[in-house]
Amino acid sequence: MAERRSAAAEGLSRLSEWADAHLSLVRSLSAGVAVAGLLVLARSVRLTTKFTSALDVPAGFVEKNVKLRGKVRRVTEKGLEVEHVPISVPFITSIQRKWQSEGLLLVRLAGVELTPEGTVWLQRELKPSQVIWFQLLGREHLALECLVLVNKGRFSSVCLNEEVLREGLGRAARIEGLQHDSHLFWELHKRLLRAELKALRKNKGIWKEESFSERIRDRMSNSKFMRTLKRFVSWLRS
Repeated sequence: MAERRSAAAEGLSRLSEWADAHLSLVRSLSAGVAVAGLLVLARSVRLTTKFTSALDVPAGFVEKNVKLRGKVRRVTEKGLEVEHVPISVPFITSIQRKWQSEGLLLVRLAGVELTPEGTVWLQRELKPSQVIWFQLLGREHLALECLVLVNKGRFSSVCLNEEVLREGLGRAARIEGLQHDSHLFWELHKRLLRAELKALRKNKGIWKEESFSERIRDRMSNSKFMRTLKRFVSWLRS
């Protein structure tokens, strides 16, 4: 028993001597752990911050194409007005709510030139307080250019950018904010063109063709002879 106690005391003594000899290393490790904790806290604060303007969103979020969650409040001709719903973390979130301001993010469907009918369709399809996910692709003035996703059921989601084009309610346009030589740009551009092509093949929306009789009627009504005939009939009635 005495030998065990002696060995334990000797081990403790050696550990103490090592700590004294490497005191600067121990302090450095402690400082490193503290800094790492602060970095994690700072990142948590940023992820739990409620963004109320496109300018509030960090540039790093846009560059990394981060996905954010939000609730649609209004649909206008300018885009979707969305209330950002950040990640909720106990303690941090409760503190932030005391000083966070109110405001809505203007989210636009990236790569889509929306028609007025498309705006009406979105107003009809998106329910009040509809939860969406929007992937940041770029920032144009006070608007965020995004890929907008809506959950359909438990295991599937629909990309509104593609859905609008499939319905013929818009045209594929340049995707603002992405580098044109990036893989993501070409992947999304290909998806949008494919969606537009489906509407074109099915004659949906803006790609709907007039029937033969409609085209003949329009041409006759716009012809010079018909305009002259209408003026003559009007003269007779006067």
